[in-house]
Amino acid sequence: MMRYGIRLLAIGDRSRLPANVRTILEKVIELTRENQRMTVILALSYSGRDEIVRMAKELALQAFEGKIAPQMIDEQMVAAQLDTCGVPDPDLLIRTSGEMRISNFYLWQLAYSELYMTPTLWPDFREREYLEALLDYQRRRRRFGRTDEQIDDSTLRLGAGGRQS
Repeated sequence: MMRYGIRLLAIGDRSRLPANVRTILEKVIELTRENQRMTVILALSYSGRDEIVRMAKELALQAFEGKIAPQMIDEQMVAAQLDTCGVPDPDLLIRTSGEMRISNFYLWQLAYSELYMTPTLWPDFREREYLEALLDYQRRRRRFGRTDEQIDDSTLRLGAGGRQS
């Protein structure tokens, strides 16, 4: 990982892992923290619902302790408490094996992601299938919760390719 500049992150409830595994995992995460060529995210004991519950408990505790006011809670505060804090939301989710569901994965993070479903099983998913998914993605018009009219209107105001946050 160091040779190739790979940063390791882990999402999920790591407290469920054996102590010796947690210790090694935390050492590798710290060791690779500054690597920037690629990020590998391990989903260990991960559940999107559990992640949201843990986030809600943390924000509730901060509010109870007077560190924040409940009315201050916004999308940025929520995102900052998620396992993926600092990691951009996915642009594309590729779901293999013909499943038509997200399976409790990245429930918050997938809000504006494009979904691509393929009948190909994961072990058989190769470069050809990956390129097909990317080509399909390139044909889509990303709206990020806006209507086509709102996009056309904002493009006129912001210039071509202007994405509003």
